[in-house]
Amino acid sequence: MRLLEAQRGRSVRMGDIAKAAGISRQAVYLHFASRAELLVATTLYLDEKLGLEKRLARSRAARSGMERLDAYIEFWGHYIPEIYGVARALLVAQDSDEAAATAWDERMGAMRDGCRAAIEALHSDGQLAEEWNIKTATDFLWTLLSVRNWEHLTQVCGWSSGTYIKRMQAAARRTFIGGPR
Repeated sequence: MRLLEAQRGRSVRMGDIAKAAGISRQAVYLHFASRAELLVATTLYLDEKLGLEKRLARSRAARSGMERLDAYIEFWGHYIPEIYGVARALLVAQDSDEAAATAWDERMGAMRDGCRAAIEALHSDGQLAEEWNIKTATDFLWTLLSVRNWEHLTQVCGWSSGTYIKRMQAAARRTFIGGPR
């Protein structure tokens, strides 16, 4: 994890990892069959270290679709800054590094599942605006909450995490919530 953050997207080789851990490259391969497996395991470790499951509990326990949508956006807006170093490294590396692309796709797939759950909750409540179906609304929310969009708004435009969360919640509510059908 530290090597990914330090390399800022440049490829981290199995030999680099072995050296940093003080073991042989062969020993690393005894635990991880490929770099892709190691990078996926690294992202899962980060999620565990940061208490991902506990942090998602509020969203998962929400009593309404709007509450779930707001809670998921709040979770994500606080979570991105904590995973940003690894996320940035994987984002930069994914175009030229299949293992990084695999790790990135796996984690963003999980994030997409969270977006889908929020949209499905709105739909179940009869609150998903008529112009959306579950798939297209999920696609749009997933894109709206992408790390690249967060990066642009917070790192380039200077938004605070609080501002990001409030504005994303407001935009998502205006975009996805319609009247009862």
